[in-house]
Amino acid sequence: MPVPDPQIEVVISAEKLSARIRELGREIARDYTGKDLVLIGVLKGSFVFLADLCRAIDLPLSVEFLGVASYGDETQSSGAVQITSDLTRPLEGKHALLVEDIVDTGLTIEYLRESFASRHPASLKLASLLHKPSRTKRPTTIDYLGFTIPDEFVIGYGLDYAQKFRNLPYVGRIVSKSASAGGF
Repeated sequence: MPVPDPQIEVVISAEKLSARIRELGREIARDYTGKDLVLIGVLKGSFVFLADLCRAIDLPLSVEFLGVASYGDETQSSGAVQITSDLTRPLEGKHALLVEDIVDTGLTIEYLRESFASRHPASLKLASLLHKPSRTKRPTTIDYLGFTIPDEFVIGYGLDYAQKFRNLPYVGRIVSKSASAGGF
């Protein structure tokens, strides 16, 4: 017997995502005018955000991807991070902007910041679609933030549940059928 699709409540609508990403693109373009900018998408979750963000930045730029795995139990990261797929080009002298789907504990981002320092970028900043400050274990600066959300499990717009739901055009949460719909 097939399992029915869960009910999904919209947390951040496609329209709100689009509007905020356009704003972030304008901010980034202003800050990086005349600089050699490379966006680094942290896979897999950032790919949708990265695609829309790079189109919202009215500058010549390059794009790289980085695969990262964090080991720990299902609810908490141990802080051990492994790079599963590295960049294809050097960062030396370039202005690097890490692009993440979500920052919660801060452990992965701080590991990446420390790791990338040895690659000698001209600068290294962070853009994140979402932030869950209540889960912070290691404070980190998010230079370009889309939205702050409460500590709840979200899906869509690149974020997954068991590798599914990344293709939703909004950020949502799985709820029971009796829950009422609401927005962020």
